[in-house]
Amino acid sequence: MNRLRKGDEIIVTTGKDKGKRGSVSKVFADGKVMVDGINLVKKHTKANPTTGSAGGIISKEMPIDASNVALINPDTNKADKIGFKLDGDVKIRFFKSTGKAVNA
Repeated sequence: MNRLRKGDEIIVTTGKDKGKRGSVSKVFADGKVMVDGINLVKKHTKANPTTGSAGGIISKEMPIDASNVALINPDTNKADKIGFKLDGDVKIRFFKSTGKAVNA
């Protein structure tokens, strides 16, 4: 079970986008996540008349390492660590500061 899931609200803790908030749009198996509006890069693209795509410089989102983001606790509105515990036979995520379950 991953600490981050699609749709989680996160805050960036390190790097050029430090302090920015966003929503996780995709989680990769190698420990990286795609976040809406975070880690934008300029990509030079060549025109392709076969597909009808125009060339130029586009702004594109790139994956960011999951260790550089933290989940936002809605109670405190701050970054928080995530823990796991068993609730019967179900493994759930919870915020370490408050002990409340993460609703995703």
